[in-house]
Amino acid sequence: MVDTRGSAPAVGAFLDGYGRMLLIRSFEHEMQRLFLRGEIHGTTHLSAGQEAVPVGVCSQLAPGDYVAGTYRGHGHALAKGTDPEALAAEMLGRASGVCGGRAGSMNVIDLEHGLVGCFGIVGGSIAAATGAALAARRQGRVAVAFFGDGAANQGYFHECLNFARVLDLPVVFVCENNLYGEFTPMAQVTAGADIAGRGGAYDIPSSVVDGNDLWAVAEAARSAVARARAGEGPTLLECQTYRHFGHSKSDPAKYRPAEEVERWMARDPLTLARERLLADGVTEDELATVEADIEALMERAIEAARQAPFPDPDERPATEYGP
Repeated sequence: MVDTRGSAPAVGAFLDGYGRMLLIRSFEHEMQRLFLRGEIHGTTHLSAGQEAVPVGVCSQLAPGDYVAGTYRGHGHALAKGTDPEALAAEMLGRASGVCGGRAGSMNVIDLEHGLVGCFGIVGGSIAAATGAALAARRQGRVAVAFFGDGAANQGYFHECLNFARVLDLPVVFVCENNLYGEFTPMAQVTAGADIAGRGGAYDIPSSVVDGNDLWAVAEAARSAVARARAGEGPTLLECQTYRHFGHSKSDPAKYRPAEEVERWMARDPLTLARERLLADGVTEDELATVEADIEALMERAIEAARQAPFPDPDERPATEYGP
């Protein structure tokens, strides 16, 4: 779906994007199932419901561009091209995992696909992407930081936006505003009408985007990435979306009003994308083919990951950077 020339992608590209979103949704549901069965240890932070943001943004990136994700980073990794079998194996702690089975859910790195890391530290992705942008400027590449609304109140956010604007770094700051910082409504702890408005303090172009609309995210990202690649500096995008699960595996999310949940669930990004594709001329058969292919892909990935061996502590430890 990438088009580094800056032109809008065609319907077929969005069909691919729908498939990538469906892959993320299927992966997250499988992770939830495996966790409940005791096959995944530690914790998990699922991105189901937020798929349009990483897919829309990454659709506009070149293979060599950099991405920094959050602890809710499975979607960031898959959107940037991480192999689902390698990612599933990582969640299961297997040697064939993308980080040798040692990173777990929150700290995935996939340098082959430009994922410089997923960060458990709130706002850590902002600093990582800003640092990567220093290299990207010399390489003709672009860096992207994905972060949540809670990170906008951290020092990382303000320091890095200032630094990036002073040096006009090729970085796109993407706030995935799912309206809650863990269990706290954003409106209770965040001043101002929106997070995008904060970009004005640093003379950074900013916009609020419908984060459940793949087309809207891709269009906003297309302009932001084109600016960065042309040497015109950073952009701040606030993509408003909604997670389907609680903050983590231990959170039933009972604090969210039922009517709010119902309203957002009715705007499921996968449903919206499917309806838009049908309206644009894609057939039910074409969609069914994509859906069947993703289901088969996930079945193969999970089975292969479950059959993979655990890391052998007697051997030289594998790392996320190589053998």
